Amino acid sequence: MDDDEDVVETGRRSRSHARSRPEGRPQTSRCTSQHARWRGDSGAVAAELVIATPLLLLLILGVIQFALWEHATNLAEAAAQQGLSVARLQGETAQAGTAETQSVLTQLAGGVLAGPQVTATRTAATTTVVVSGRAESVIGIFSLPVRATAAGPTEPPAPNAQGAGP
Repeated sequence: MDDDEDVVETGRRSRSHARSRPEGRPQTSRCTSQHARWRGDSGAVAAELVIATPLLLLLILGVIQFALWEHATNLAEAAAQQGLSVARLQGETAQAGTAETQSVLTQLAGGVLAGPQVTATRTAATTTVVVSGRAESVIGIFSLPVRATAAGPTEPPAPNAQGAGP
């Protein structure tokens, strides 16, 4: 009886195996079945590239815009310092500081700082030069504001030369 049970058992296995795989279709290997699953992902890389490329370009343009803003700020600070060094001198005026600042801006910041405005004030105690404008825009959507202030003490007038000397 044991032989009959083996035949019946073997028969069952072969029938269940035959039902699970259609006739005439070769048995697939594990490697081929994984390849079939990957075929369903065709085009996924292209879709990811379409999404990632504009984001990457936007990030790069943002970094460039920030660098232009930083450069414009440094140029405005340098021009304000130069204007301050002239405006605070003994015998000079706020207008001389404004003119010097405008001259420096014309030489240095022609393409980086858009619409620069210079304001210089001089009192007996302090002199202040303010440069404001906007950094040039990379993509034309927005431009960042730039403002630089330089302040320092005004040089006192020279002592009266008539009472000096022996």
